[in-house]
Amino acid sequence: MSRLRIAIVGAGSMGQSHLVVVQRSASCKVCALVDPAPAAAKVAQDVGVPLYATLDQLIEHDRPDGLILASPNTLHANQALWCIAQGIPALIEKPLAATVPEALAIVEAVERTGAKVLVGHHRAHSPIMAHARQLVTDGRLGPIVAVTGSALFYKPDQYFIDGPWRTGPGGGPVLLNMIHEVHNLRMLCGDIVAVQALGSRHTRGFPVEDTVAITLQFASGALGTFMLSDTAASARSWEQTSQENPIYAHYDDEDCYLIAGTSGSLAIPTLRLKTWGRADKRSWKTPFDVAQVRTARGDPLARQLAHFANVICNDVTPLVSARDGLCNLRVTQAILDAIRAGTTITISPD
Repeated sequence: MSRLRIAIVGAGSMGQSHLVVVQRSASCKVCALVDPAPAAAKVAQDVGVPLYATLDQLIEHDRPDGLILASPNTLHANQALWCIAQGIPALIEKPLAATVPEALAIVEAVERTGAKVLVGHHRAHSPIMAHARQLVTDGRLGPIVAVTGSALFYKPDQYFIDGPWRTGPGGGPVLLNMIHEVHNLRMLCGDIVAVQALGSRHTRGFPVEDTVAITLQFASGALGTFMLSDTAASARSWEQTSQENPIYAHYDDEDCYLIAGTSGSLAIPTLRLKTWGRADKRSWKTPFDVAQVRTARGDPLARQLAHFANVICNDVTPLVSARDGLCNLRVTQAILDAIRAGTTITISPD
């Protein structure tokens, strides 16, 4: 069976990450790169594929089996709608779009046409997340009461020099990073229905936030807190604790989430589990049964690409649908609204 021909839109850091994964795939290959930036020419030359400045130029010369949209957030909506109109399956990097109305337009187009769209929340394909979700679903923790999480890391100055768009609207760690955390938390604890948040841009001084403190209310009644910063010298982030991406330093003694129920708690990604064997023994004076669940590590981007190939070829339902992407964006937008308004923001149901 011939490999699927995948074109990648965007030759920045995320586009190049996808490029490497596609090159290593047994089922897919890179057929073209789409990016008007001058620096993209060298990337395309190194890979040995044609470079086009626009999607319209691409379609004049080639029709790929699928497209990966790894362009700046503000371009996602128009490019996604172009893919849907052309009938070309698309893997759209998170966020689905830069604004909720744009994301809603994509969802409506997908549901009207039956287009094949997968949203690039790649942690949904993580074996760690799958195992953690199963432990919660199986009731090992009892009804969930509280969750606390963090994404605390330091992005170097070069990150913003390479992508100046990250310093303005459509950038910032809420849309770039917190949206990953939102999807993880929704997978583990259910839908988020209200948020409060305080934000600061004191350290970097960009128009967008660099540090945010967030309170979350879940539909189940559980509550959560989350600390987010891209200017914190800390290892408490998914990238630095999950051991899923070798470009990041890893720390085995750190976790970035703790989920607590009435019968136990789970630290993630180490999957350290503390439970009571009997309900009548529940007390802060009673020792926990302590265990660390072992699970395989795997590259979520590679697993996501394999899933995308199945979506294209076998009509598999996308693990992260356009509507999931919209739900995640609604929460991140609510966080930004809460920062501006200084009040609780209730999230409208779809």
